[in-house]
Amino acid sequence: QVQLVESGGGLVQAGDSLTLSCAASGRTFRDREYTLTWFRQAPGKVREFVAGITRSGGITRYADSVKGRFTISRDNAKNTVYLQMDSLKPEDTAVYYCAASSVLLTAVRDLYEYWGQGTQVTVSS
Repeated sequence: QVQLVESGGGLVQAGDSLTLSCAASGRTFRDREYTLTWFRQAPGKVREFVAGITRSGGITRYADSVKGRFTISRDNAKNTVYLQMDSLKPEDTAVYYCAASSVLLTAVRDLYEYWGQGTQVTVSS
């Protein structure tokens, strides 16, 4: 089993920055190579891929809507993945979820085996 706990959400203004964290734990997480990814879900919309990173941290993948504004990183010593969000826009408002998959850098939601509980990010205009 893998447990994922997100933190760092909040209410910010457009143009501000925010950093989300996701702490992973569990024996399965330590034993296997998982891609860690951030998804988000706005009210009335499907959950969408935001950014993912391989276990080594050497390869990342971003949704077009966040490229150049968001940066995903990973500290394996702390079993934590981060999402640095800059130049936030009102359309970034959503619940942000951390997820783990054994499939390398997939953006397919159904291929993610473990999910956190989510953290709310609200960007006011």
